Amino acid sequence: MPIKIGIMGGSGLEDPQILHNAKEVEVNTPYGKPSDKYIVGVIGDVECILLARHGRKHNIMPSDVNFRANLWGMHSLGASVIIASIACGSLQEHVKPGELVFPDSVFDRTLFDGTNPEAPGVCHIQMHPAYNEKLRQVLIKTATDLKLKFHDGGFGICIEGPRYSSKAESRIFRSWGASLINMTMMPECVLAKELGIPYATTALVTDYDCWRDDEQVSMELVMKTFKENSHKAKSLFVEAVKRIAKEDWKAEIARMKKAARDAVMVGPEVTIPHLVVT
Repeated sequence: MPIKIGIMGGSGLEDPQILHNAKEVEVNTPYGKPSDKYIVGVIGDVECILLARHGRKHNIMPSDVNFRANLWGMHSLGASVIIASIACGSLQEHVKPGELVFPDSVFDRTLFDGTNPEAPGVCHIQMHPAYNEKLRQVLIKTATDLKLKFHDGGFGICIEGPRYSSKAESRIFRSWGASLINMTMMPECVLAKELGIPYATTALVTDYDCWRDDEQVSMELVMKTFKENSHKAKSLFVEAVKRIAKEDWKAEIARMKKAARDAVMVGPEVTIPHLVVT
């Protein structure tokens, strides 16, 4: 079966022009409406599904992103794997604005509880590793070959937003050893795991948050850095999509679906359709 790659857009990747033969698809989900219409098209000869996480007009604040609908829509359209992009602040001096980071873990400081009274059982999904390592390594190898400046590993703090951190918060998060701070790292990676879909994210660093005495994060600063560097995420993903499609994902997807099914506390007689390996 040909692979379909989901692209969860942020950091400039909400631009449908990265796809050829693009068309809009509206999806209704059991969890309500996704952030926007999905854009389906191709990069090279690889089928892709693109969604703007905050809407194409960037009019949805982090707390109001319907993450469950967004991920379910990707699943219903047949996404085999998902690569995501996020804009982040840096909590460490050596992680500089304009650079990319491929995090390997995340610390959740949001208020999202994932409540769904309709779901069968309880899902105790494993969150180590937080991101699919095979997929992460494809992104890292692509960034290396494109000679992009990046950092391999590290974890991000995901705050509720939409406000930025206070200096006290920023310095505490920094003291914990976090590399990044962001408002949308969670719960996407959790929901992808619950669907059994390999998922990895690329962070574009836009600022130093507010832990420094000589620099404070602002929307103006974030947008300036973003505009100057978003082409890096675009070029990375365009090339990575082609490389991902050359890999065999059948065993990895089967492994992830089994892990997700095993994490749900219902009897083996209960079928969970989206976790059936075909």
